[in-house]
Amino acid sequence: MKKSIILVLCLSVFFCLMACQQADTHQEKEAVYMNINAQQAKEIMDTQENYVILDVRTQEEFDEKHIPGAVLIPDYEITNKAEEILKDKDQLILVYCRSGRRSKLASEELLKLGYTNIKEFGGIIDWPYETE
Repeated sequence: MKKSIILVLCLSVFFCLMACQQADTHQEKEAVYMNINAQQAKEIMDTQENYVILDVRTQEEFDEKHIPGAVLIPDYEITNKAEEILKDKDQLILVYCRSGRRSKLASEELLKLGYTNIKEFGGIIDWPYETE
């Protein structure tokens, strides 16, 4: 009887350890983008190099007003045009739109396309700095 209990306990521990090991083996790191505010985005623009400012609004919105140096890829064209325009998938990409909704969706789409360094900073309506 004692041997049976010990055997059952040993097998239980063995199977628990195997289950934990398999869970760790299949765990993947989930890619995420970072939300920052306008002030943090401006600080990056003023102090760093080798970044892209990505405007994901429409051509008409972009023509009306945009952040200097911004590249336009409307949110509905991210899937088709991002890899053509944004060649380096590890380059820092600062993403904005009008209010923040489209920039979040575009940032998620960029992640799906394999981009790794995305910071989303909301909308131009909250941008207190220079525009053109």
